[in-house]
Amino acid sequence: EVQLVESGGGLVQAGGSLRLSCVASGFTFDDYVIGWFRQAPGKEREGISCISALDGRTYYADSVKGRFTISNDNAKNTLYLQMSSLKPEDTAVYYCKADVQWNVLGTMYYWGQGTQVTVSS
Repeated sequence: EVQLVESGGGLVQAGGSLRLSCVASGFTFDDYVIGWFRQAPGKEREGISCISALDGRTYYADSVKGRFTISNDNAKNTLYLQMSSLKPEDTAVYYCKADVQWNVLGTMYYWGQGTQVTVSS
């Protein structure tokens, strides 16, 4: 059964760094696109970054480009988001999402439960 579990959130001062992790089970990293979303209070959920398991192609939203780095460890089925130069506006619940291409089912979408990141000024 496909599961995504995020961790690594917490409280950090502006300018600091934090690394989020997403442990995936039920599929392998070479069969999907996986990435991070975030949702701040009163705001819509927005895409932050994603990576393709097929070719390693990455995407970053303009708001985080140059500050955040996405990576994955296939041996541990774990996705990471290294966040640096954090700003108060980065405060949000961060979610892991996977778009999985199954042989017979086609593409299906899976979400983690989220982890809270709070950046103080």
